[in-house]
Amino acid sequence: MRYVAVIGLGNFGSTVARELTEKGAKVIAIDKDRERVEAIKESVSYAAALDSINQAALQSVGIQDVDVAIVCIGDDIEANLLSTLLLKKIGVKRIWARAISPLQQEILRSLDVDEIVSLEEEMGRIVARSLVSPGVSKYISLERDHGLAEIEVPKDLVGRTIAEIDFRKKYHINMAAIRRRTPQIDDRGERTVKETFEVAPAPDEPLGEGDVLLLVGSDADIRKFSER
Repeated sequence: MRYVAVIGLGNFGSTVARELTEKGAKVIAIDKDRERVEAIKESVSYAAALDSINQAALQSVGIQDVDVAIVCIGDDIEANLLSTLLLKKIGVKRIWARAISPLQQEILRSLDVDEIVSLEEEMGRIVARSLVSPGVSKYISLERDHGLAEIEVPKDLVGRTIAEIDFRKKYHINMAAIRRRTPQIDDRGERTVKETFEVAPAPDEPLGEGDVLLLVGSDADIRKFSER
């Protein structure tokens, strides 16, 4: 079981802490705002109201024993950087830190943190990629210039099998899964839509109208496919 400290319980930090807990991690959530701590204490392993730039306070909750610490402070750059520096001094094994500006990223790189999370920069990339590729409904960046995109199956591919289309050879992308919405009638006679998610679908699986393809590849190749 991973032991993770989440420091800073704004919207981003609280979401990270709850998601990690749901995925089975042991999470200690930290913020100097008692209201934020009270709001999350039932959703994590342990929650502490303390100042993350106070070394004694951090060590009192065993911060030195976590597998990874994530500094999610976004509204106080000084506290973000000082907390990160203090975690390095204490000897935390792995440190992730949020950055909200290019300068902050440069400072965090100089501190040699393991991962820098730049939400604003990443969201900018996602918005730009969605605008230049209107067929893409969702996009997740995997690394620079590569990502995972959701695209509704083009009409001319409806009824054709995955093997016939040969995404890898023809479009230089890989299809990881299909999300399907199937109309059906419930026990009360009302029309509903059942959604299923097929991972690694069979090659002889025909694509249906309204299917959403989960595609992995370079931004350029995904854009070419979406604009075909």
